[in-house]
Amino acid sequence: MSSDRKKIFRMIIPCYPEFNIYSSIASSTTALGPIMIATIVNMLPGWEVEIIDENNYKRCGLRDTEGKPAHHLLQQIRAADVIGLYGGLTSTIPRLYEIAALYKELNVATIAGGQHFLGDNIQEALDNNIDCVLIGEGEETIKELFEGLCVSKSLENIHGIAFRRGKDIIVTPRRKAIKDLSRLPLPDFSLLCYAKITLYPVSWTRGCGMHCEFCTVKGKVRYGTVDYAFRQFTSVYERFGGKDFFIVDDLFGQKREMAIELCHRLRDYQKLLGVRFWISSQIRLDMADDTELLSAMRAAGIKLVAIGYESPVPAELESMNKKLKPEEMVNLTNSFHRMGFLVHGMFIFAYPGKPGQEFTLDARERIKIFSRFIREAGIDTIQILLPVPLPGTQMTQRLDKAKRILPRDVIGWEYYDGNFPLFIPDKPLTVRDLYLSHKALMSGFYSFRHFFALILSIICFPLIIFNFRRGSSSWYAAWQRNLWRFFGWSILRKWSANLKQDNFPAKLSLAEKKLNRS
Repeated sequence: MSSDRKKIFRMIIPCYPEFNIYSSIASSTTALGPIMIATIVNMLPGWEVEIIDENNYKRCGLRDTEGKPAHHLLQQIRAADVIGLYGGLTSTIPRLYEIAALYKELNVATIAGGQHFLGDNIQEALDNNIDCVLIGEGEETIKELFEGLCVSKSLENIHGIAFRRGKDIIVTPRRKAIKDLSRLPLPDFSLLCYAKITLYPVSWTRGCGMHCEFCTVKGKVRYGTVDYAFRQFTSVYERFGGKDFFIVDDLFGQKREMAIELCHRLRDYQKLLGVRFWISSQIRLDMADDTELLSAMRAAGIKLVAIGYESPVPAELESMNKKLKPEEMVNLTNSFHRMGFLVHGMFIFAYPGKPGQEFTLDARERIKIFSRFIREAGIDTIQILLPVPLPGTQMTQRLDKAKRILPRDVIGWEYYDGNFPLFIPDKPLTVRDLYLSHKALMSGFYSFRHFFALILSIICFPLIIFNFRRGSSSWYAAWQRNLWRFFGWSILRKWSANLKQDNFPAKLSLAEKKLNRS
C-alpha cells in the first residue's frame, strides 16, 4: 500500500435474520448510530469512509449466493483497512460475528460497538474475531482511536474500549457521556452505498429518566440545541429531497420549550418553501393534556406518535412502575386522536412479575384484555412484543438469577427481537402460550380484511366532496390506517413463511427441556 493512499474505513450494519419481522421496514431507512460514527471518521485526515447497510442494500450491490452483500467481492474492488460493525441490535449479533470472521480471514482490522456489548458480551465479541470493542457512546472514542492508530498511541490510554493483549482482556475506564450533543456533526447520509433512504432518522436528545427495568436506555437526559435538531431536517431536505422523518429519541417533548421552538421553526420553514414534511415521533402518553405542545407538533408536520403503553393489565403496569390506569390510558389516547394524530401503540405481552407478585391470568384472558383495550382506545397501528432479556437490564439480571432464561446455545441471540419467548413465564403461562398468543394478537389486528376496507374507502371517496374540508382529513386517516394494517398483514405473512423453515417450536421445546435438567 502506497503511503499517499487514503485508508478506507467500511462501516457495516449487519442484516436481520431472514425470519425477523422488521426486515421489510428496515429496507427503507437506516440506523443513526453507525452513520454518526462514519461521519466522524470521514472528517479525519487520511481516511475515506463508506457504509454498507445490509438491511437496505439495493439491486446494484454485489451479492453472494444467499443474497447478502458479497463482502469478499467488495473487498477485492475496494479494500478496506478497517471495518466497523454495528451491534446496537442484539438479534443481528450472529451475523455481525459472521462478517467479522470473513474480514479477519482477509487480515482486516475489526471494530465493533453498540448497546449489546456490555458485561460478558465484551469477551464474547473479542472471542469472535473483534479486535476492539467500543463501549458506550462512540463518537469521541472512534476519533481518538483512529487518531491514535496514526501515531501508534497506546490503546490503554484511550477511554471506552476493550481489547486483547495476549491472553488478557484490557477494559479501559469508561468515557464520560457527551453533554452537549450539538457539538456533534450532522449525520452524513451520503456515505451510504447501495442504499435508498425514504425515512430519515433524526435525533437531538440522549438518555431517559424513566428508569424502566426492561430498557437499555437510561441516564440523565442530554440535549443538542434547537438549531442542531432543525438543521438535521433541513440538510436532509436540501441535500436529498427527503420529506419523511422519524425522531428516534425515546420521549419527544421532555424539554417542552425547546420542543415547541423546534416545531415552530419547522412549521415556518415548510411554509416558506411550500413543502410538507411527514414526521413521526415517540412521546409519553401523559403529554396528551398539553394542547399547546400537541398543536405545535401538528403544525410542524408530526403526523404519528408512537406511545409505549406497555400493558393494559393493571398488575403488570404496577410491576413496571407505571402510574396510569387502563381507563386513563384510553382517555389520553382519545386526546391524541382529537388533535389529529395517528397513534402507534407499543406493548409488552406477559411481563414477568417481580418476587412476591402473583399473576393468575391465563393466555386466553390476557389476549381478551389486550384486544379489548386496543379496540376501545382506537389505536391505529400496534407493536406487541414479548419481554426481551437484553444485556445489562435489571429485568435480565432478575430472570438470570432465577434461572428462567432459556439456554442461548439453543435459543440464540438471533431470536432476541421481541417476537419469540426467551424465558420461562409466570404461571399459569407456558412458553408455548407466549409464542402462540403473540402471533394471535398480531394476526388478529393485521389481517387481510383491511384490503377490502381499502377498496371501500376508494369507492366512498366521491361522497366527501360535499364537505371536503372536514371529510378529507378523516377519510385520509381511515385510508392510511387500513393501508398500514394491510401492509402489516403482508409482513406477518412473509414472516410466518420464513419462520416455518426455521422450525422454532422444536428449538423452544429442546431449550425448555435443557433448562429443566440444569
